[in-house]
Amino acid sequence: MLETPIARGIALATLGMTLAVPSVSQAAFFEDSKATLELRNFYFNRDFRQDTATKNKAAEWAQGFLLRYESGFTEGPVGFGIDAIGLLGVKLDSGRGDTGTGLLQVDNDGDPKDEYGKFGATLKARYANSIFRVGTLIPKVPVLMSNDSRLLPQMWRGAQLTSTDIKDLTINIGRLNREVPRDKSSSEKINMNNAGKRVTGANPSDRFDFASFNYKWTSNLSTSYSYAKLDGNYRQDLLNLIHTWPIMAGHSIKTDLRYARSTDDGRTNVDNDAMGAMFTYQMYSHKFSLGLQKMTGDTGFAYLGISDPYLVNYVQIGDFANADEKSWQLRYDYDFAALGIPGLTFMTRYLSGHDIDRGVSRKGKEWERDTDIGYVFQDGVLKNLGFKWRNATFRSNMTGNDIDENRVIVSYTVPLL
Repeated sequence: MLETPIARGIALATLGMTLAVPSVSQAAFFEDSKATLELRNFYFNRDFRQDTATKNKAAEWAQGFLLRYESGFTEGPVGFGIDAIGLLGVKLDSGRGDTGTGLLQVDNDGDPKDEYGKFGATLKARYANSIFRVGTLIPKVPVLMSNDSRLLPQMWRGAQLTSTDIKDLTINIGRLNREVPRDKSSSEKINMNNAGKRVTGANPSDRFDFASFNYKWTSNLSTSYSYAKLDGNYRQDLLNLIHTWPIMAGHSIKTDLRYARSTDDGRTNVDNDAMGAMFTYQMYSHKFSLGLQKMTGDTGFAYLGISDPYLVNYVQIGDFANADEKSWQLRYDYDFAALGIPGLTFMTRYLSGHDIDRGVSRKGKEWERDTDIGYVFQDGVLKNLGFKWRNATFRSNMTGNDIDENRVIVSYTVPLL
C-alpha cells in the first residue's frame, strides 16, 4: 500500500512529526513502542471430491514474514503516534494447477508468484480515551471481522475512531474505501461476498461505513449494536448479547445470542434475517457447545469479501448462511493444561445445514466436520513457537464443492521491542 499517495503522505507526515516535537515529548512515543516479527509457515491442501470438479486439488506451501510495529503516543493533551505493518509471502511449493488456496498471489497467466509483499502505515491520534486512526486498518467489529486464516492477513484502508471515554462503553466508528486481500499486494475496491451467487446486482464499492457500540453491564453480561453499509450493495443492523453464568467453581454456562437484519442498498436484492445462538457449558478444561442458526428472507447473509462473518456457525470451510438455511453445531474443546501440558489444545465439531432454498423443488443440505490440534511452547528457548493441524470435511448436494482439507501451520513470534 506504500505506492498510494495516502500511504506516502502518512509516512512523511509521521516522520516530520517525530522530528519536529521536542525530545521530552517523544519519550513516551519511543518507550511505549513495541515491535514483533512473526514467522508463519503454512501448508494448505484441499481435495475436491465431487464428480463435476474441474481439478482434483489445490495445494500450496509458503513462508510468511509479518513485521508489526506500534509506537506509543507523544505527550500532551493530544498524543500522536504511528503504526506500521510489513508483510512478505514466499512460495515454497506450488504450480499453476495447484493454486486457489489463498496463500499466494497469482499472476495474470494463472501462475503463482515466487513472492509478494505489502506494507501499510497508520497515523494515530489520542485524546483522553479516544484514538483516531487513518491509513491501514485491520478492524475487528461484529460487522467487519478481518480475515487472518491464511499466510498473510486481510487489510483495509480508511479511518476509524475507537472510544472508551464513557465507562463500560466501547465505541467504534469508521469508513473504509479500499481492501488489500490476503493474497494480493495491491489494494482494490471493496466487494461483497457472493458465495454460491446468493445475491444479484452486487458491485465493487469505494465506501463502507460502520459503527459498533458495546456496553458491559456487569463482568458477566455485555450487549452490542452494530451498523454497516456497503454503498450500493447492502446495509446491516446487528444485535449481540453475551452472558456467562458461573454455576460453581470450574463450571459455567456461556450464552451468545446474535441477530442481524440485512437489506439492499442500490441494485442488489439483499434480504436476510440471521438468527444465531451458541450455548457453551464449561467444566474445568472441558467445553461442550451447541450452536443453532437460522436464515430467513430472499437471500443469504450479507458480508464483505473474504472477511469472517459474525455467525455462530461460520467455521473452517462453510458459513451455513444460504437462503432459508437452518443449521446446528455440536462442538467439544479440551485444554490439556489440566493434564500438565499447558499450550496443547484440541477441538472437534460437527455441523449440519438443511432446508436451503435452491430455487428448485429439492431443498439443499450440507454438513461439515472439523478437528483442530495445536501446541504452543510456553517457556524456554522455544517460547511462542506454535504448531497447528486443521482438518475438515465438507459435503453438500448443491453446486458447490465437496471438500477434504488439511492445513498445517507452524508459527514463531519474536518480540523485537
